[in-house]
Amino acid sequence: MPMSNLFLAGGVVMLPLLGFSILAMALIAERTIFWSQIAQKQDKLIREVLVLYRRNARAAFQKLEQNAHLPIARIFLAALELDQATPDEFRLALESAAQAELPLLKRFNTVFDTVISVAPLLGLLGTVLGLIQSFSALRLGDVGGTQTTGVTTGISEALISTAAGLVVAIATLLFANTFRGLYQRQIALIQEYGGQIELLYRRRHERGGKPNATPQ
Repeated sequence: MPMSNLFLAGGVVMLPLLGFSILAMALIAERTIFWSQIAQKQDKLIREVLVLYRRNARAAFQKLEQNAHLPIARIFLAALELDQATPDEFRLALESAAQAELPLLKRFNTVFDTVISVAPLLGLLGTVLGLIQSFSALRLGDVGGTQTTGVTTGISEALISTAAGLVVAIATLLFANTFRGLYQRQIALIQEYGGQIELLYRRRHERGGKPNATPQ
């Protein structure tokens, strides 16, 4: 059966399900691009910055400025921009900047949860409406099957809408869980690399070197 016929056979709930599926696909595409950029560039960048910072804090700062579109680069910049900060102030700046980046890293999670929750319910609604149509087409004593068209149409609506709701919810759930895993990994990396640059900053500060890297 062509997709257009399946869509029509699914009944009225197919319209909101179509809207949810389009919304989910658009947000999945945005998150996929976002996380792929981070995966391709961020780890390599931070390793280079940590090596640079040991030799030349200003060069590390400039490297971060060139990649300020990455979350962890913005976190490091927020701390390194402080003028003559103590190690405790540096750590607080890192933590505050990391907290500020969390909404971006968790972006659209609420929307994904809504789609995952509502799509199966819409499918269930379609099931109920299809069964109502099937029962309304039945006539007591009509054993000859003259009303079978209405019954089969209602059953088709019930099954198709249920399947469509589950497909939308399951597909969205798989991607949402993937993005949550990437978010957890990103938080762990921020903590790991943040601890490393905080240690380097503390050592530089204790040696009496100029700890801030902001170009004058």
